Amino acid sequence: MFLAAALIVSAASQGLAQKLNGAGATFPYPIYSKWFSEFSAQHAGVQINYQSIGSGGGIRQVMAGTVDFGASDVPMTDAQIKDSKVKIVAIPAVLGAVVPIYNLPGVNTELRFSPDVLADIYLGKITSWNDGRIAKDNPGVTLPGAKINVVHRSEGSGTTFIFTDYLSKVSPEWKSSVGSNSAVPWPIGIGAKGNEAVAGMVRQLPGTIGYVELIYALQNKIQYGYIRNAAGTWVKGSIDGVTEAAASVKNMPADYRVSITNAPGKNAYPISSFTWLLIPNPPRDGNNGKVLKDFLNWMLDHGESEVTALYYAPLPKSVSDKVRVTLSQLK
Repeated sequence: MFLAAALIVSAASQGLAQKLNGAGATFPYPIYSKWFSEFSAQHAGVQINYQSIGSGGGIRQVMAGTVDFGASDVPMTDAQIKDSKVKIVAIPAVLGAVVPIYNLPGVNTELRFSPDVLADIYLGKITSWNDGRIAKDNPGVTLPGAKINVVHRSEGSGTTFIFTDYLSKVSPEWKSSVGSNSAVPWPIGIGAKGNEAVAGMVRQLPGTIGYVELIYALQNKIQYGYIRNAAGTWVKGSIDGVTEAAASVKNMPADYRVSITNAPGKNAYPISSFTWLLIPNPPRDGNNGKVLKDFLNWMLDHGESEVTALYYAPLPKSVSDKVRVTLSQLK
């Protein structure tokens, strides 16, 4: 009888152990890592493993049904939704900023980049730091004649999608010749995998420019520039600027697929975006699905209050209220 009771307790304990696997975007990895660790610490037996492999990989794995959830800064396309082996519900998690980072020894002033200048640097039309158009944006700054070394992401990346979505809105030539996507035919530059690697390459190579999510610039102590927004204001990536960009969405669509790059607003930061968790519905494992749903509610109740410490912007209340309704409908 004692043995039988022990076996029941053991089975119950094993039943509480839940291991969830997710994969995807590097853009929100710092906040996801914090959230998953805290949620696991507060829920005995729960372990959430997340591979920061880029949005493209996250979408592919969740479509194939090989992970419990995916993560992406790129809204899934109609074709991807149709081709997926499982129905996927996109849940907005936080908002963030992509910033132009650079390494220019001897220049301590924070540089300004007009939208057309930023596009033409990545098109290979502006090749030196003392180009007249960069100088025009930065009066009084002594710029070196060094070559501009361009760094971009090498894999399918949500950060790339956000950056190229923005460039496509501000540069007709970029839109027609390169376009916006998680992976694009870069005219020039060196590829690096992940926000971490792009930040590392820019930090190590003088004369280099790249783009990363804001926290990667701050954590690596890399200079990042101002951008002139749609209202004509010079702005740096910031929580307030991202929040103002998000406020431009007056009617959030039911599937949450929306772009807020180059948003209107006097102080809106122009390279801002939502990032999404991709949830199979129904889940591939019922028990894991329940834990994941519990996590998503925890995220709204507790996690959102922590995001500004890592330089993300929380979901607007109107969006989080809408997400709660979506979560109640998950199987």
